[in-house]
Amino acid sequence: MNAIHCHHNTFLVLLSYLVSVLGSYTALQLAIGIPTAKNASERWQALIGSGAAVGGGGIWAMHFIAMLACQMNVPVTYDLPLTAASAVIGIAACTLGLAVASSGVFSWGKLVLAGVLMGLGVAGMHYTGMAAMLMPAQTVYDQNIVALSVVIAIVASIAALWLAFNLRGWMQLLGAALVMGVAVCGMHYTAMAAAGFVPTADATAVAQGLRGESLGITIFIVASVLLFGTLIVTMMRQQQRTEIQI
Repeated sequence: MNAIHCHHNTFLVLLSYLVSVLGSYTALQLAIGIPTAKNASERWQALIGSGAAVGGGGIWAMHFIAMLACQMNVPVTYDLPLTAASAVIGIAACTLGLAVASSGVFSWGKLVLAGVLMGLGVAGMHYTGMAAMLMPAQTVYDQNIVALSVVIAIVASIAALWLAFNLRGWMQLLGAALVMGVAVCGMHYTAMAAAGFVPTADATAVAQGLRGESLGITIFIVASVLLFGTLIVTMMRQQQRTEIQI
């Protein structure tokens, strides 16, 4: 069997970056409500909303669209339970990181701890998503590049958490979201570079799983609509609070 090579669809790569930026910007807007929450209920709403936006939209949707952008010379589908589990891991890790970083008085030690937890979760999300690939091939990893991808995930998470609690103003948030999108994509494509695919004779491996040429575009549209809707509602509520205070 011929060697398996990955050729990226440029259009889907672009969509993966755009959804990562949108998810990051939405999460940063939601994070504004974490330190200003009046009670535990408001705080957890802001935490879960921000964690879902960055973990589900900014990271997981980016990851899955980018996975679909990787087109190979063998059929590939994706195991639904593992794909769903990767999304849960990403959202939970980001929510946990935000919760740790925002608890009590700010400190660099707490920020680093939160970033490590979040970064490990993001890496776990990615490699769980990789394990969801169903194809007539076995995935092998370069452990050095895997380690590098984990380091990038942790550093990017620390930076994202710092930005979430230290920036205000839409221009600053947009700039931060653009940088976060680069960091998230950098982690993903570094992790993809760690993977090699060895052909096998198991042609039945792709029989069950998510597939479809338009799946990447569909995920982008659904994620974008949800993120835009969340962003609009969040900004309207922030405006109402500002008017009440005035």
